[in-house]
Amino acid sequence: MATITDLRSRREALSAQRSSGVARVSYDGKTVDYRSVAEIDRALEALDREIAAAEGRQIVRQVRVTTAKGL
Repeated sequence: MATITDLRSRREALSAQRSSGVARVSYDGKTVDYRSVAEIDRALEALDREIAAAEGRQIVRQVRVTTAKGL
């Protein structure tokens, strides 16, 4: 299992590469190729969940839907 420091360094590397538009990320001597920005976003979300779990907290997401019928 990766430590919080390792997870954070992986997230920082991935976030930096996402903002530069490059789909190849290297960390700890490993290289990962991503196919799209959406795939990078999913990887970032997964790392956020892993970091939160390692810190003993949960990521709370809330969706509110409102509708109105008006003429």
